[in-house]
Amino acid sequence: MAVKYLHTMVRVKDLEASMAFYALLGLKETRRNESEAGRFTLVFMAPPGQEDCPVELTYNWDGDDGLPSDSRHFGHLAYSVPDIYAACQHLMDNGVTINRPPRDGRMAFVRSPDNVSIELLQQGEALAPAEPWTSMGNTGHW
Repeated sequence: MAVKYLHTMVRVKDLEASMAFYALLGLKETRRNESEAGRFTLVFMAPPGQEDCPVELTYNWDGDDGLPSDSRHFGHLAYSVPDIYAACQHLMDNGVTINRPPRDGRMAFVRSPDNVSIELLQQGEALAPAEPWTSMGNTGHW
């Protein structure tokens, strides 16, 4: 049996806030499907040049009151970045909490507006430990 990766789906409560968050990570909208009959919107976002690896943001127009409250039933999304310190600083400058700072110069975790855990990994070798990251503690869960 042969399989091909298609996408990762996450449910979102505020489509615009979630799209803005993923845009901060560098993802762009690649496709959108609005279903009047199903009362939902699907927005696919992916890094430029990697349109075959999208995250699908599913927005149910009437809400998701019956779903798990922390959206943690699937794990996390992972993206590599060319400079983990610059990426985390960019996110912090835009109001995103760094839940697990890149103290090791290699890995960090943040959360989306819908509580989805996002792992950021340094491309290639880890960067040399640097402040303020090495002294920064964890915030919340990641």
